[in-house]
Amino acid sequence: MSLRIGDTAPDFTQDSSIGKLHFHEWAGDSWVVFYSHPADFTPVCTTELGRTAKLKDEFEKRGVKVLALSVDPADSHRTWIEDINETQQCEVDFPIIADADKSVATQYDMLHPNASETVTVRSVFFIDPNKKVRATITYPPSTGRSFAEILRVIDSLQLADSHKVATPVDWQDGDDVVILPSIKDEEEIKRRFPKGYKAIKPYLRITPQPNK
Repeated sequence: MSLRIGDTAPDFTQDSSIGKLHFHEWAGDSWVVFYSHPADFTPVCTTELGRTAKLKDEFEKRGVKVLALSVDPADSHRTWIEDINETQQCEVDFPIIADADKSVATQYDMLHPNASETVTVRSVFFIDPNKKVRATITYPPSTGRSFAEILRVIDSLQLADSHKVATPVDWQDGDDVVILPSIKDEEEIKRRFPKGYKAIKPYLRITPQPNK
């Protein structure tokens, strides 16, 4: 069964590049971006992990921990990390799950047989502090991920949680947002959105992005 938005992210204990990792315990009360890689020593994955390492400060300021996965063993991961650090000029300091038995990949539906019988696709899971899956993105092995989009999704989810808004098409941090249709009381709207709003239609109310 596939893992869907709103489901609890399955817990697991698995070897990793930093030793045995107990997922829920490791995650604590942080947001988590958990993403899979087809295999070690592959070109696209090398660039992705390097990019992740360079975005360390961006993830940290959002309260996000990053966790990667590949089906190769931990010793292979540690050797691969040396290559990543060298070629991408970075320092990978987040764990990579060593899912040699593919048990985690199976729980998270990262194996898509029609794409490949042997490797995981490029899945991304956005997991909140309550261990709920809040969003997913899946790419084929040939397509590298957009980390600008990954950060954008995190910003949108966190903003929506804190201010009861939604983010419209092509939204970027700082752009106007949409007031949820479920908020109808004008006093509540004034309290939540002191900068005011523009009602294009009764269900389409645009307001400046609230302060984080």
